[in-house]
Amino acid sequence: MQPTKQLAKTINALADKDHCVFAPADLAAAVPECGQLAVLLSRATKSGLLKRICRGIYLYPVAGYPAGNLLFHAAARLRAGEFNYISLETALSDAGVISQVPMNWITLMSSGRSHVVNCGEYGHIEFVHTEQHPENLAGELSFDAEKHLWRASVRQAMRDMKATRRSMELIDEEAAHELA
Repeated sequence: MQPTKQLAKTINALADKDHCVFAPADLAAAVPECGQLAVLLSRATKSGLLKRICRGIYLYPVAGYPAGNLLFHAAARLRAGEFNYISLETALSDAGVISQVPMNWITLMSSGRSHVVNCGEYGHIEFVHTEQHPENLAGELSFDAEKHLWRASVRQAMRDMKATRRSMELIDEEAAHELA
């Protein structure tokens, strides 16, 4: 069977609405004998089988995708080997502490380097480096299964805002104190 057809068959059998974002390593297992994975992924993207979200992350659009969570799922795959959690403006906006909702821009703290990833039409993922360790934040984080990432409490997100010297102008201090 041709590698493109084998890839399509495997992805179609395994992908669903919550598992439709893939890294090349995930897709390599579907076609183990293919020696030119980059070429195969390029062809699959051109044919419409896959859609490139950003460098190294692909969407299988046929499965449908979690509309509001696509950037979060991409972030989880991009830095799967790092400690990451939703924080800063994204966590505070979701909690109602910041009145303005960031459109197509999510902010995460990461043990990896700081970097903004451009995801084209989908938006941007901002990773902000932190030296903190998971065991020191255990009481301030909860797992958000819908987004496939850890999420900071309002108290921790406020600490992160101050530690990274982010603008505090949009924060509703009263709401922050009630939720912290």
